[in-house]
Amino acid sequence: MADFMPEGYLCEKESNQLMLRETASVKSCIASGKILESIAVCCDNAHNLIVDMGCMKGIIPREEGAVGVADGSVRDIAMISRVNKPVCFKVTGTVERGGKETALLSRRMAQEECLREYISFLRAGDIIPAKVTHLENFGCFVDIGCGISSLIPIDAASVSRITHPRDRFAVGQDIFAVVKGIDAQGRLSLSHKELLGTWAENAALFSAGETVAGIVRSIEDYGIFVELTPNLAGLAECKDDVKVGQQASVYIKSVIPEKMKVKLIIVDAFDADYKAPSYHYYHTGGHIKRFCYSPPESSRLVETVFED
Repeated sequence: MADFMPEGYLCEKESNQLMLRETASVKSCIASGKILESIAVCCDNAHNLIVDMGCMKGIIPREEGAVGVADGSVRDIAMISRVNKPVCFKVTGTVERGGKETALLSRRMAQEECLREYISFLRAGDIIPAKVTHLENFGCFVDIGCGISSLIPIDAASVSRITHPRDRFAVGQDIFAVVKGIDAQGRLSLSHKELLGTWAENAALFSAGETVAGIVRSIEDYGIFVELTPNLAGLAECKDDVKVGQQASVYIKSVIPEKMKVKLIIVDAFDADYKAPSYHYYHTGGHIKRFCYSPPESSRLVETVFED
């Protein structure tokens, strides 16, 4: 599985760096089929990627840039956007360019092996590592291995609602995700919120009478929702001059498991650009069949049942 991690993982590995130190070791990968990784330094006017391998330069021809480029299902932006970023590849041969020996590389072949040997074996409920690649209004795209992309829809990011995936994720961030389902074409749909704990697990971090930090997530006629953790928000009484996205200090009036409610009073709300804390994941590997968010005391059932 190590060879099939999101791009950027192998670059830091000593074994990968050792293979790139000498031309002979790079050439040995032609026969072994080993997946390597290095930085793409240029995309030329024919949309071939030029890779700095340390001991020599490499070239990923346009049609070898990704699965789907040859048939047009993947656009050339897939290559252009890799400049100054790690790319995985297999070494397929060498060629002379500008009087220097240059390695011929294929990112497509690395992706095909990843699909065949790793992604095709994944099932709903499997927990996998991923890397955030870009954000859209509707969700967060992640690399699930060798640059292969999948989507976490915005409503699957967390139980606490957000207005944009940037409220939860940042490009380049390493995260975990759970496979929600697989369509007829073998494409994975992902979720994230099931890894961030149940209502009871999150509520156990807080007690009535405490004043704690939060983020204002929505303002309604009946109150203001303040996020205490990504999977737990409380409802505060209305207060003037409070805006969505502000940091807040909130007093916890009560924690009510049977209603899955945390009642709050906003002490202060203010603008501040704090760095988001690292996630506390309750699961980082293996497989889950069912996630029940609701506490036992609640008559309301909120759960995710993963397909077999």
